[in-house]
Amino acid sequence: MSSSGYGGGGARRAGAGGGAAARARLRRGADRAIDGRAGAAEAAGERSAGRRRGEGGAEGAASAQPVQPAPSLTVPDAAPSAGMRSRPGRAFPGGPRAVGAVPAAGSGGRASGSLFDVVRVAIAILDTAGRVVLWSPAAEDLLGWPSELLVGRRIDALVPDEEQVDRFRGAIQDTLRHGRWSGPAELRDREGAPVLVDARISLLVDGDGTPFLQVNLAAAAAVRAVERDLAVRDALFEQSPLGIAILDTELRYTAVNRTLAEMNGVAAEDHVGRTTGETLPERAADEITSIQRQVLATGEPVIDVTLASPITARSGYRSVSYSRMTDRSGRVLGISGTVMDVTERYRAVAKVEHARRRLSLLNEFGSRVGDLLDASRIAQELASAVVPRLTDHAAVILLQAVAHGDDLPRHGHDRRTSLLQLGTASVQDGPEVEVMLRRGARITFAEDSACGRVLRTGVPELLSGADQLSDVTYAGDPKMQAAHDLGVHSMLVVPLRARGIVIGLLLVSRAGYREGFDRDDLAFTVELADRAGSSLDNARLYARERTAALTLQRTLLPQQVPQPTGVEVAYRYVPGSSGTEVGGDWFDVIPLPGDRTALVVGDVMGHGLRAAATMGRLRTAVRVLAALDLPPDVLLRHVHELADDLAQGPDEALLATCVYAVFDPATATLTAAKAGHIPPVLVVPGDEADGPTRNGGPLPGGAGRILELPSGAPLGVGGVPFESVELKIPEGSLLALCTDGLVESRDKDLDVGLDRLITVLQQPYASIQAACEAVLDTMEQGREPDDVALLLARLGHGQAGTPTAGWTLPAEPTAVSRARRLVRATLAEWGVEELTDTAELLVSELVTNAVRYASAPIGVRLTLGETLLVEISDPLPDPPRERHAAEADEGGRGLELVDLLALHWGARAEGMGKVVWFEQALPGTPEAELSGG
Repeated sequence: MSSSGYGGGGARRAGAGGGAAARARLRRGADRAIDGRAGAAEAAGERSAGRRRGEGGAEGAASAQPVQPAPSLTVPDAAPSAGMRSRPGRAFPGGPRAVGAVPAAGSGGRASGSLFDVVRVAIAILDTAGRVVLWSPAAEDLLGWPSELLVGRRIDALVPDEEQVDRFRGAIQDTLRHGRWSGPAELRDREGAPVLVDARISLLVDGDGTPFLQVNLAAAAAVRAVERDLAVRDALFEQSPLGIAILDTELRYTAVNRTLAEMNGVAAEDHVGRTTGETLPERAADEITSIQRQVLATGEPVIDVTLASPITARSGYRSVSYSRMTDRSGRVLGISGTVMDVTERYRAVAKVEHARRRLSLLNEFGSRVGDLLDASRIAQELASAVVPRLTDHAAVILLQAVAHGDDLPRHGHDRRTSLLQLGTASVQDGPEVEVMLRRGARITFAEDSACGRVLRTGVPELLSGADQLSDVTYAGDPKMQAAHDLGVHSMLVVPLRARGIVIGLLLVSRAGYREGFDRDDLAFTVELADRAGSSLDNARLYARERTAALTLQRTLLPQQVPQPTGVEVAYRYVPGSSGTEVGGDWFDVIPLPGDRTALVVGDVMGHGLRAAATMGRLRTAVRVLAALDLPPDVLLRHVHELADDLAQGPDEALLATCVYAVFDPATATLTAAKAGHIPPVLVVPGDEADGPTRNGGPLPGGAGRILELPSGAPLGVGGVPFESVELKIPEGSLLALCTDGLVESRDKDLDVGLDRLITVLQQPYASIQAACEAVLDTMEQGREPDDVALLLARLGHGQAGTPTAGWTLPAEPTAVSRARRLVRATLAEWGVEELTDTAELLVSELVTNAVRYASAPIGVRLTLGETLLVEISDPLPDPPRERHAAEADEGGRGLELVDLLALHWGARAEGMGKVVWFEQALPGTPEAELSGG
C-alpha cells in the first residue's frame, strides 16, 4: 500500500465508484467486527436507509452514500435532537458501575463482570483523510457523540486545540508510514469537556487495496487503574514473602507464587492442575484439604490456623488462611490461600508459654509452702510440685539436722553425713518406685558419687546415660537398680542451700519416652531448689526456737502433779500445731494446809520464748502467793499489782488470764475467782450414781454446768475488781479448768465450745484419765492452732477413815483449859499420845490469843492424816503478827513457840475471820526424825 500523505489516498480514489462500494463493504464488515452483540444491529438500524439499500451492489452503495464534507461541530451545548443517542454517565473504573453494573442495551442480557466492562474500548474507522467512516456504540458512550453526527466528518472536530490537531495528524501520518501508532490524546466530548484517552491507531486495507485507519480509544483513567491493579497483583503474587495459592472449584491449583513453591518443595508448574493431596504428604494434606473444603462449601474464611510444616526436611510451623473467590456476578470461582512460615513466632510463643508455666510453678510452690514451718511438709510439697510438670520422679533428701531443727554443721559433708529422704513423688506406683522413693529412708552415698560431689561443692549436676546414672550414690545401690528398671534415662542432682551451706539434695529424673533434661531445666530446678532451701531453713530455725520454747515451757510447768487429800487430778497439755509458736498456757495444782488444794489454769497472751518465760514468772508468783494461803480474789489482786515486774519487757505490758480455785474437802467448799478467763465447768453426779465415787474409780457422768464467776479483768489490765465465789460441792463432782485453745474456733462462738465440753464431760468414763483423752479427741478441727491446757479434778470429801474432830468454844478464859482437855482426850483416842504435850502447848497459846482479841466463838479442829493438823479459827480478820519478846516481857512468845515446835504453821482468811493452823509430824516419819521426835 502506498500513500501520498495526509488525505492523498482519498483524493486519488474519490471519483471511483468501486472505491465507494469497497468503503461500504468495509463499513458493514467493521460494524459486525466491532460488536457482534445485538447492539450492533440497533446501531446499524439507526444509520441512513440509503446505506442499507447500498448493500445490493457496489455502485448503488457509492451513489447512495457519497462522502460528505465535514459540517460545523461548534454546537457543544445544544441539546441532542430527537432520535439521537444520549451519552450515559461515565463511571469511574472499578466503581459501582464497573462492579455489577446493569448490562448495556444490546448486550444480550449477559451479566457484566468482564474486563471489557471495566476498560471499554471505543473503535472508529477513518479514511486516510481523517474522516469518520464508522463510529462504534462504545465510542458513542465514551464521548457522547452519536454516529449520525460524526460519520463522514473529520475527526479533527473532536480535538480541542490546534496543537492537539497537529499531533493527531502527525499520528495519522506515522500510522500510514509504519502501520501503527499509540499514545495519549485529549478529545472533546459532546458537552465540550476534555476527555483523556489512550489511543491506538492501526492501518487497514480492504480487498480492493483501499487503506483505512482503525482507531481504538479507551479512557485513560480506566487504563491506568487496570495497569495499577495488574502491578499490584504482580507485586502481591510474585514478590510477596507469603505463599499464595489460587485453587478452582475442584480444589486444584491454578496458580501458586514462587514463595509457596519453595515452601512446599515443589515447582510452581508442578502445582498447576493438581490438588493439595497430590502435592503434599498425606498426613499434612488431609488437614489442609479439610480446611479448603470447608471454606469452599460455607464461604466462611479461615484465618491464621497454625499447622505443622508438611515438609519433613524443614520442620516448623505454618499459618494458613483461606477465603472463597467469586466474580462480580457472585459465581464461585474457587478459593485463595496464603501461607506464612511462623516457625520462629511459634517457637517464641512456645518459649514464652514455657517460661510462663515455669513462673507459675514457682509462684504456686511459693504459695504452697509460704505458711509452712515444718521441714517434712515442705520437702513433700517440693516433690509433689515438680511431678509431673517437670519430672517423672522426685526425691527431696535433707540433712538430719534440718529435719530435727538442729544447728547446721560447720564442717564439710562426707559419707558419714546423716541424710533422710523426706519428700517423694512419682507418676506411677509399683515395687520399683517403693524401693527408689521410700519416704523416711536413710540415704548413704560414696564420697566420689554425684550426691557426694554436690553435697561437698554445691554445684548441680546433669546426668544422662547408664554410666553416669550408676554413679549417683554408690555402686550396687538398689535404688539405682530400681531407677534403671523404671527406664530412668536423665537425672538432675541439685543442692538445697541455705546461708551458703548445702542442707540437702533435690533429685529429679525422667523416664521412658520423655525428653531428657537440658541446661534450661537445670537452671530452673536450681532456682526452685534455692527457694525451697530458704523455706527449709526457716522451718529449721522455727523448729529450733519452738523446741527451745517447749523445753522451757515444760520445765516451767509442774514436773510432778500431787494428788492431794480428797482430790483426784488429771491433766493434759497440748502445744500448738507446728505452724504456730508455743504459747504461754500453764496449769498448777498446789497443796494448801488443811488438806486443801489450789487449782490454777492461766494463759499469757503471745507466743514464743518470751511468752513462755513470762508464764514461768507468773506461775512462780502464783505459787508464792498461794503459800501465804490468801483468798483467791486477794491472790489475783496481788498478782495484778506485780504485772509490771512480770511483763516481758519495759515496753510490753503483761496481759494474762487466770482462774484460781481452792477446794476444802473437809467442808466440801470450793472458793474460786477468775481474771478474764474461760469459766470453769462443774459436772455433778446424778442421783443414779452408785454411792460416792472414790479416787481411781470410774466417772459416773452427770449433769454439767458453767460456774458463773464474776468476770474480772485480765491481769495487767485493771479497772475491774476481783471477786471470789464460794460453792458447796457434792461429793464426786468433776471440775474442769481449761484455756481458750480448747473451746475457741474461728467461725463459732465461745459458748459453742463450752457446750461441747459439757456434753463430753457428762458422759461416764472408766477413769478421769479417759475423760481427759475424750475431751482432746473431740476438739474442734477448725479451732485456732493454739496451746491447750486442761485440768480435771474429781472433788471428794476427804479420804475414807481420816480421823477428824472439831469443837466450838466461847471466847472466855475457860476455853483454854477446855481446849487442852479435848485435845488430850482425842489424841489418846487416836493412839498418838506422843503428840499430846506439844499439841496441848501450842493449842493453849493459840486459843489464848483468840480469847484475848476476839469476842465471838472460837473453833478448834483436829485432822489426823499424814500429819496432825490443828486449826484454830476466830472471827477476827487481822492475821496474827509474830514479834520477838524481850527477856523481861511476860507475853509475846506464843507464835515463837508455834514456829519453833510445829512442822509448818500459817494463817488464812476464812469468811469474815481467819484460821491459824499448825502441823505436827507423826511419830516414825522422816519429818519427825528431822525435828528430833
